[in-house]
Amino acid sequence: AARRDFYWLRSFIAGGIAGCCAKTTTAPLDRVKILLQAHNHHYKHLGVFSTLCAVPKKEGYLGLYKGNGAMMIRIFPYGAIQFMAFDRYKKIIKKQLGISGHVHRLMAGSMAGITAVICTYPLDMVRVRLAFQVKGEHKYMGIIHAFKMIYTKEGGFSGFYRGLMPTIVGMAPYAGFSFFTFGTLKSIGLAQAPNLLGRPSLDNPDVLVLKTHVNLLCGGMAGAIAQTISYPLDVTRRRMQLGAVLPDSEKCLTMVQTLKYVYQQHGIRRGLYRGLSLNYIRCIPSQAVAFTTYELMKQFLHLN
Repeated sequence: AARRDFYWLRSFIAGGIAGCCAKTTTAPLDRVKILLQAHNHHYKHLGVFSTLCAVPKKEGYLGLYKGNGAMMIRIFPYGAIQFMAFDRYKKIIKKQLGISGHVHRLMAGSMAGITAVICTYPLDMVRVRLAFQVKGEHKYMGIIHAFKMIYTKEGGFSGFYRGLMPTIVGMAPYAGFSFFTFGTLKSIGLAQAPNLLGRPSLDNPDVLVLKTHVNLLCGGMAGAIAQTISYPLDVTRRRMQLGAVLPDSEKCLTMVQTLKYVYQQHGIRRGLYRGLSLNYIRCIPSQAVAFTTYELMKQFLHLN
């Protein structure tokens, strides 16, 4: 039983470390994405690469990592809960509903994503507010100050959950498709070309795992497909989270209102999909690093 108890903890740590490695890799792109998605007035006339160059000039190189502290505090439990819940839900769905194969991966992935989002949403809210600030115009002094301000000025606890709806609606296909695509590519790859793509796991020679570069590739493809499907909801979530900070906040109170407003104001390409190219650049390495780190940690912590 002791081994089983610690399995939870080990799985939690593996997921947390995977999440942190992935996010730190792409933190500068994350900051730029938030600035662009919500049309920050300092950078709104710029594209992705010019913003990447402009931020260090205006705010120093650490400006690219603004909000990353809050991100780490959020992403460790987020990654941990997501990966751990995914394994757990997969077992439950198999046992209780008798569904297996690709469908249970899709369902477990969606449920794991939603669980992780609900548990860590207030931290995401605070991180977005911090990342949207530009040097010299600080409304929030740090993580704790932002928590206090949102709580007192924006209606207590409900203030932390603005934009939760589009997050959940977007998270289900996003997490579902990324776990589903990764799992499916992994199982097809290992079944079709075990010698070319696979190698025995370090902690259990009977289990085949993907070679690291194949892992990176499958994780990246999983991320790209999932992103494209759920991106407009990501833009919606950011706008709703920034709420009080943006001038047009009263037009972005509900998910449908926000989607309509962004579409009418900026159209599809410059509105609903603004920053998507950046998201591919950001999301593909991030998903690739997350899945690869998790697979490595699984071997390191004897989870196979």
